Amino acid sequence: MNRNPFEIFQKECPDVAARFNDLVEAQKALKGLDTKTKQLINIAIQTANRNPKGVQIHAMMAKSEGATRDEIIGAVVLNLHHSGLASVLDCLPAAIEGIEGKF
Repeated sequence: MNRNPFEIFQKECPDVAARFNDLVEAQKALKGLDTKTKQLINIAIQTANRNPKGVQIHAMMAKSEGATRDEIIGAVVLNLHHSGLASVLDCLPAAIEGIEGKF
């Protein structure tokens, strides 16, 4: 049985989940960007955070707001030179320390 982690969060932590939902609603109400653009930004953020489930959820939401396949894929691929480099920069020092036998 594959349970929805967000439903578990809402069941186990109802007060925190309610406040989290209030925060999400406040963010949705921010002016300046349309809903589709906000979802595409969320996809890019979730990609940068390496959160495939978040990307999946926001891709579904973006599609329901009229985003095209190319726009959704573009929001993911846009991270390539940022998230890819960040991962290398995070891991390279540790790799060198391992090579040098520093633990």
